[in-house]
Amino acid sequence: MKRPTIADIAQRAGVSKGAVSYALNGQPGVSEATRQRIVAIAREIGFNPNSAARALSGATAKAVGLTLCRPARILSIEPFFMGLISGFEAELAARSYALTLQVVATPEHEIEVYRRWWGERRVDGVFVSDLRENDVRIAVLQELQLPAVVIGGPGNTGTIAQIWSDDAGAVTEAVRYLVALGHRRIARVGGLPDLLHTQTRTRAFNEVCASLGIDNAVTVPSDYTGEEGGRATRRLLIGADRPTAIIFDNDVMAVAGLAVAQEMGLNVPADLSIVAWDDSPLCSLVHPPLTALSRDISEYGAHAARQLLAAVAGERVTNAEAGTAHLTPRGSTAPPRQP
Repeated sequence: MKRPTIADIAQRAGVSKGAVSYALNGQPGVSEATRQRIVAIAREIGFNPNSAARALSGATAKAVGLTLCRPARILSIEPFFMGLISGFEAELAARSYALTLQVVATPEHEIEVYRRWWGERRVDGVFVSDLRENDVRIAVLQELQLPAVVIGGPGNTGTIAQIWSDDAGAVTEAVRYLVALGHRRIARVGGLPDLLHTQTRTRAFNEVCASLGIDNAVTVPSDYTGEEGGRATRRLLIGADRPTAIIFDNDVMAVAGLAVAQEMGLNVPADLSIVAWDDSPLCSLVHPPLTALSRDISEYGAHAARQLLAAVAGERVTNAEAGTAHLTPRGSTAPPRQP
């Protein structure tokens, strides 16, 4: 798919290329109604006159992009993305590449950003996170022929390479560990339910619990924030048949869950065992320190960056499975208190 030009705008608007130039540069020579129509068409097809010189010279942007369809406040408290971005930067800085970050509200807004970046030649490629089933972004990126790497999966990403971690294997290890300690009432506070990796974790959690005879296992969805993680924990703990162990889909929710349990007078780990996903410094700063599913998130990001830079260079990039998160036991897990 070719990038938009002044000629494309002129054809759509039914005017000359000179009139388009006048309108986009704020010069006299066209009516205000024509100017507004031309500007609207330019915005619709992703044309930006500031990118014209770069387009003519064939120069690269020396930048790659990352859009996050998450609440902006999550970035200030989410260690996962900070670790991921540090991994990106380790590779990008060495090649004199910059990272352009955009927070959006919906996948549709994310697609608009991709089209704008592509039309303006703002970036040479993009990282795609939070893969969904039948993800609408994949077809658009393939249409634009914008180099991309999907972080997460595995899923149907067509010709776009992806890198993922074995979420099912990590969940299975955590549940087996808790059952070996003697827990029979196990719950999970999950992430955003429409994300593919959340669905993979939920499916694996249900399957391993069923195989081990844990019939009342339950997953409560959340949004990765401490506020929602705390509320989900409270709902679980006020039930008549409260769990003796909870697995959290990130460390922020696990720390919030620990605070709620202590607020309710429960002893961790005697009354409640807690396992966090992703082993950030937060897990070691609380008391008791949290048992966590650990993986090298920075290396995960660095691997993705190497893939994307290779794709930008025109090399063939294949899918890659990163290392599985493994359990690091700490003071937040123990055999359940005997009645």
